Amino acid sequence: MRKMKENACNNKNQKKNPGFLLSAVSSNSGKTAAACGLMSAFKQEGKRVCACKCGPDYIDPMFHREVLSVDSKNLDLFFSEEEVLKEEYLRHTKDADITITEGVMGFYDGMSLGSVKGSSYDVARTLGLPVILVINARGAAMTLAAMVKGIAEFRSGSKIRGILLNRVSAMLYPRLKEMLENELARIGHDEIKIVGYMPENEAFHLESRHLGLVTPQEMENLQEKVRQAGEILTKTVDLELLEQIAGEAAVWKAEISEESEKIGSLKSLNYPVRIAVARDEAFCFYYKDNLELLENLGCEVIEFSPLHDKKLPENVKGILLGGGYPELYGKELAENQSMLESIRRALDDKIPCLAECGGFMYLHEEMEDTDGNVWKLVGRIHGRTFPTGKLVRFGYVNLQRNLDEDQISELKERMSIADSWILPDENIRAHEFHYWDSTDSGSDCFAVKPDGKRKWECIHMEENLVAGYPHLYYPSCKEFAERFVEKCRSGYRE
Repeated sequence: MRKMKENACNNKNQKKNPGFLLSAVSSNSGKTAAACGLMSAFKQEGKRVCACKCGPDYIDPMFHREVLSVDSKNLDLFFSEEEVLKEEYLRHTKDADITITEGVMGFYDGMSLGSVKGSSYDVARTLGLPVILVINARGAAMTLAAMVKGIAEFRSGSKIRGILLNRVSAMLYPRLKEMLENELARIGHDEIKIVGYMPENEAFHLESRHLGLVTPQEMENLQEKVRQAGEILTKTVDLELLEQIAGEAAVWKAEISEESEKIGSLKSLNYPVRIAVARDEAFCFYYKDNLELLENLGCEVIEFSPLHDKKLPENVKGILLGGGYPELYGKELAENQSMLESIRRALDDKIPCLAECGGFMYLHEEMEDTDGNVWKLVGRIHGRTFPTGKLVRFGYVNLQRNLDEDQISELKERMSIADSWILPDENIRAHEFHYWDSTDSGSDCFAVKPDGKRKWECIHMEENLVAGYPHLYYPSCKEFAERFVEKCRSGYRE
């Protein structure tokens, strides 16, 4: 990849994208409620708000889009290199008045116990984003200053610019704010301001929300709750100060790399490829970057519901079965026999299909739910998917072909479309997060942990099917996405 020009920051077309990153000491500190409430507050003031989420999580970006109607994307430094992440962020936020990025876990918590790589700190440092710390202040006072000092000084360039106090009363806040700002100034951190507080209120209790579980009526309740949270924060947070801090964001408009310019190479063909994408209560986990890449490669995304529709959309040339909650809808999925038969026929006709996690579960002969019920599903994957009661093979992985030297030589000689989903010298980055396992998780790839210390077999990779538990990030191996589209476009047959 060609590097961005060294003098990009001196270009006359320089442009800052106002925004900040919300982080905390740990999970369950209130940053999700704060992020959603602040997005709502700025929207109520007429601002064009954009959202981001650090890490591979699907739920928060989905919540931003569905409940707040705010466009959202993942910022992940395992999936994307630093310069690529800057380009992605700039594209995503270019039309926003303000962008709110929600951090992951604690501020310095990275991909492993002893690393800040991929942490909220790492993302803020890479993108030049000022940081607002959400701190649970219940039952504490002067200790809060020590906590802020420790976080601000733990690594250079922490960019902590503001503190949002959670679980504070209106009566206590003025005295707490004065004490903290005086103390922070005394210890050399007068650049850190107390921007406001979140009172104890039901509107901020979002921790247990699980978007895939809500009915339309519950969705309305969530939207009303977030609206109320925004109304409260317009009174308890200095939004003008937050805007000033957001204006310090140091991400600059830069030239798009040649690599990015090549993404649309297949789009120049004069007809689109219709791709059926499962999207409903049971299947809802998709990375925005994956779908955008496929669209740039010439795909027309046609959404369908394995739960509610009777068959696949007409004239589709490829299928995406994303992650989600099929285990919660086993009865409904099993009873929709016409859809199951439509999927079977498509796979038998060699229509290319990518199935991840929940989509992989849907392709099994049987799926067991938490009550012990067993449901008959598509039947392309022989075996049963079943609950384990714990996270299975959790975390980031690199997917590599599981081939011996003779198979590698044979593959390189043939290089047929059927065999070239992932070549021996390539890998695609992915993430696993599931509580279900399978009696046959596949063996065509190795999932290798980033530190290289652990690996396991996974993935069913056939001529027209890639299916397994890992959630793939297509832009980390654009050739993989290009081959999928090529298979769809060519109407691959044996």
